[in-house]
Amino acid sequence: MTDDIDTDTDPGSAAAASDDSAAAGDDPIRAPPGERSVPELLRFGVVNVDKPAGPSSHQLSAWVRDAINGTLAVLDPDGPRIDGVAHAGTLDPKVTGCLPTLTGIATRMAQVFLEGRKEYVSVLELHGPAPADFRDVAAEFEAEIYQKPPRKSAVTRRLRTRTIHDLDVLELEERRALLRIGCESGTYVRKLCHDLGLAAGVGAHMGHLRRTATDPFDDTDLHTLEDLTDALAWAEDGDDELLREVVRPAEEALVHLPSVTVAPSAARNVATGAPVYAPGVIDSDLDAADAADTPNREDQTEPPLVACYVPNGTAVCLGRFVGDPAAESGTVVALERVLL
Repeated sequence: MTDDIDTDTDPGSAAAASDDSAAAGDDPIRAPPGERSVPELLRFGVVNVDKPAGPSSHQLSAWVRDAINGTLAVLDPDGPRIDGVAHAGTLDPKVTGCLPTLTGIATRMAQVFLEGRKEYVSVLELHGPAPADFRDVAAEFEAEIYQKPPRKSAVTRRLRTRTIHDLDVLELEERRALLRIGCESGTYVRKLCHDLGLAAGVGAHMGHLRRTATDPFDDTDLHTLEDLTDALAWAEDGDDELLREVVRPAEEALVHLPSVTVAPSAARNVATGAPVYAPGVIDSDLDAADAADTPNREDQTEPPLVACYVPNGTAVCLGRFVGDPAAESGTVVALERVLL
């Protein structure tokens, strides 16, 4: 099981991220999230998919893209199709569970899933009887641990650290344990299971694995592929109630990030590639102490990722918080992805 962000389309650079309507001179700011038409929702949405066992994450993404484009062809035949979708970290074909999937322009924000935590439930198959102190052994892994990606992974195989926030033994039989794992994004659960078996002195491998949460989503609001296809079919017939439950405004994928509210005039400048300057900031969850050049950030490698919005709740961009929002001048947010 890997945990790398994957997209079947190029999310684009910040400087070139404005859409066709902005290039044509129209106002690039979308309608408020709750007031968008079905085509607008499909072109900038997120689906918390319950991935089944069998297909790869990439195959599932392609099915979602094709299903949405089929409905767009019916509801808005003269409008653009989506180029692709992006999901929240690859799950192996046998692995099931939470796979938030961003549609259309929302693929530009795929990096947000690297900022949060993941949670899994896994069956650990022990190669011998569990030792009496197995729960204590497991508790030792609630820490920053070293991992080297497996040979079949898509990333460079170099030693790195990942934080295991929680490792709970939910059930324990003679040679099987049910684990709940809360961890940093990018953790290889298969490798964690292998190392836990070594530490227990009996060896082990990962059995069934299900992802139960990817910040800010969890398994309380999952939707199957069947849910999505049914919702799209009913929307084509004029009933969009289920679709609006299954496909949510893409802003819901940003709620775990600090936010910066900017004036509409500043947002229109961002749409052409400009950073967020202090005079355009209306409100912010962060202040000058959180910026990159302050002493309390010596333990961090880069400024915090923030989401910028206009007052109506429409997402404008993702960027790094680098300046004082209360200042009279200067850059507050350096752009990473424009979402207009």
